[in-house]
This record gives sequence, C-alpha cells and structure tokens, in this order.
Amino acid sequence: MSKSVFETLNSVNVNHMVEKKNNLTYLSWSSAWETVLKYYPEANYEIYETPNGMFYHTDGMTCWVKTGVTIESIERIEYLPVMDFRNKSIPVNAVTSIDVNKAIQRSLTKAIARHGLGLYIYKGEDLPSEPTKEEVKAMKFVKNAKASVLKAFCKEFVIDTNALLDNLCTSFTVDKKDVKSIDNVSNEMITFFESNKQFYIDNLSLKDSV
Repeated sequence: MSKSVFETLNSVNVNHMVEKKNNLTYLSWSSAWETVLKYYPEANYEIYETPNGMFYHTDGMTCWVKTGVTIESIERIEYLPVMDFRNKSIPVNAVTSIDVNKAIQRSLTKAIARHGLGLYIYKGEDLPSEPTKEEVKAMKFVKNAKASVLKAFCKEFVIDTNALLDNLCTSFTVDKKDVKSIDNVSNEMITFFESNKQFYIDNLSLKDSV
C-alpha cells in the first residue's frame, strides 16, 4: 500500500534546511517548495486575494494573509497575521508590501507543513508563552490606571468605592469576593462604568448630603 501525501512528506527530515532567527526555527519557503515539487511535481499554490484585489485581508486594525497549497487534489489552507520581526501584528496603516510578501512566504511554508513537511518544527508554537518583564509592567500600569479612574470618579462625586464595586458586581452577576476590591475590576466592567456614569452619580453619590 502506497504512502499518503502526509505520510510521505512528514517522514522527510528538513533539519538541514532550517534557519534560526530570534530563538525560533524557520523552514525557508524556497526549500519547502523545492522539496514538495521533488515528490509531487503537479503541486500548486494559491494566494487568496480580497474582492478588491488586495493580497492581505484586514479588520481595520491589523491584517493577515490567506494561502493554500494543493497536492493531489488536497488543499491545505493557512491564515497568517502580517507581523514584524518580534512576531507582533503590524497595524494595518503601517504595513508595507515587503511585510505582506514575507507573510505570504511564511504562510505558504506553513500550508505546506499542514501536508506534513516540517510539521514537527511547529509543535508547541500555539502554546502560551510567559509574559516578558515589559509586558508584566505594562499590564500592571493598565490595571493601576483603571483603578485610578474609578477612585477619582468616586472622590469627585463622593461615592463609596465599595458601593460602586457592589453595583458593578451585581450588574455582571459576579461574586464580590472574587473581585475583592475596586483595583481588580475587569475591562468589561470599566466599559460598562464609562457608559453609565450618570446612573452612578444619580444613585450612589453622597455629594448633596455632605
């Protein structure tokens, strides 16, 4: 019984073709495609364009590319964000044609990997990574900033922070014991609070009684 496409390509050792960059392992697009054509000369690929003929798709904030590789009538699709050298999504208004071209090449390589070639390289890629010191610092700053907004509001309108927290927890059907303090409110609660400031002023403020 002959091997399937996946079994054939998955058994190929590509270690001699890979490159290291920023502590990550990459299989180059040209090596991957060359290897595929050696086994399956009729293989082809497609870069999916938008209805407007653009090679990248966007949600208005970031963007991504979509590619497909077909081998023996089996197509494997890959979506890949357009990223910078740190593997962070690039804002759509800062994306260049070079960025898109690199994303297409990486996307095609990963579409090929879905057929089996070099798939082992990507094992563990989707596992969450530990946040860096800078990311932890940024998250702490955002958390403190959220709490400061609520505390400043309560001070200005003479509102008990516990009363505000009680109301927010009730609105979200959350146990106050889990939130513990105004310092730990969620982003959803902040958004809700911003949209209902007047309600809290009308119903929780003690300003007139002071």
